Amino acid sequence: MSWLSAGLAVLLGLVVTATAPHAAVAAADNPYQRGPDPTPASVAATRGPFATTQATVPAGNGFNGGFVYYPTDTSLGTWGAVAIVPGYSALFANEEAWMGPWLASFGFVVLGIETNSRTDGADARATQLLAGLDYLTRTSPVRSRVDPNRLSVMGHSAGGAGTLLAALRRPSLRTAVGLAPGTPGNNLNMSTTQVPTLLLSGQNDGTVTPSYVQGIYNTLPAGVEHAWAELAGNDHLSFTRSNPTEMRLLIPWLKIFLDYDTRYTQFLCPLSNSTGVSRYSSTCPLVPPGGPTVPPTTTPPPTTPPTTPPPTTPPPTTPPPTTPPPGTACTATYRTIGSWSGGFQGEVTVTAGSAAVDGWTARWQLASGQGISQVWNGTLSTSGTTVTVRNADYNGTLAPGTSTTFGFLGTGTPNSPSPTCTSP
Repeated sequence: MSWLSAGLAVLLGLVVTATAPHAAVAAADNPYQRGPDPTPASVAATRGPFATTQATVPAGNGFNGGFVYYPTDTSLGTWGAVAIVPGYSALFANEEAWMGPWLASFGFVVLGIETNSRTDGADARATQLLAGLDYLTRTSPVRSRVDPNRLSVMGHSAGGAGTLLAALRRPSLRTAVGLAPGTPGNNLNMSTTQVPTLLLSGQNDGTVTPSYVQGIYNTLPAGVEHAWAELAGNDHLSFTRSNPTEMRLLIPWLKIFLDYDTRYTQFLCPLSNSTGVSRYSSTCPLVPPGGPTVPPTTTPPPTTPPTTPPPTTPPPTTPPPTTPPPGTACTATYRTIGSWSGGFQGEVTVTAGSAAVDGWTARWQLASGQGISQVWNGTLSTSGTTVTVRNADYNGTLAPGTSTTFGFLGTGTPNSPSPTCTSP
């Protein structure tokens, strides 16, 4: 049987070489290249060419356990890996587990971590992401399948902010992917990062707004490869459920920067399929640093990243708020974004009146049992049950009739307050 298997392997190798000479040559140059030559259909498929399995990860090792997904094939050497962390108050099992088998089938080891506390902030999530990678490469049962030199991090919302912080802390990471990277108010500045970074955001995200993500994108250094895709019609929670548009962008990005596989550059430089993408910027040709050099399929001119200050108006698809009555400097309207046992997320839209405002202040009263734990796109102060939020440095000036939003995390049960607005 052994000689028969060997003979078949040789025969199959001859067939592959004869039918796909270009792929064979590229694979010889790049030992990390995996799978057949990609096509638009294969990149958009819900499963890649590799069979996968998964295992439960116990708590400990610096994080609260989770799940690991990986290809079953052991004949191709080690795989690049990505650790994924959920957003504030969320569980990976509930919101990102759909990504595990999908990504693993394209040739990655995927570790989905649960946080030590569901209320852990971005800093703690960054620490736990890095602890997850250390566990994966040093003591996990699948450590022999993972290349410790090809690691990446990814997260949603507060987990996305943690992802960017992890990249600042560990420059050896091959890439970082922020999905609606949250905890706004931290004013994440990525000007010192050395890690290629992909930002994905939602056009209709009122929590981590397009203007906030653009602010992060604008700080990414020109010498580090990066890209930003805004997904048309997506809101903040669109990344927590099966999202084919997201994966059509994410898979080529990970292939390029974890596997140095520039066969996938054609899908991002330029963007080959803009369906479902309302905005896209990148530092094409997206050459992965430190890996085998394989010329990309095409070499278009670089896309100039946006350099304008973040806009203070909502996305074009967001219906404009009601215009304040004549003579009113500004108005503020509240809505509840989501709630859970013991907490909720709220958002306030501030709209200028018939004249421009230079600075604004919103106030409202907390209901019994309520508190505010975090605010973004504004500066918080409280006195008793009175909440006061003043503008941030970048969103205080509003033209007549235009708006900006700020968000917050509250404790207790949500209600429907009626905030007031004054200027300054």
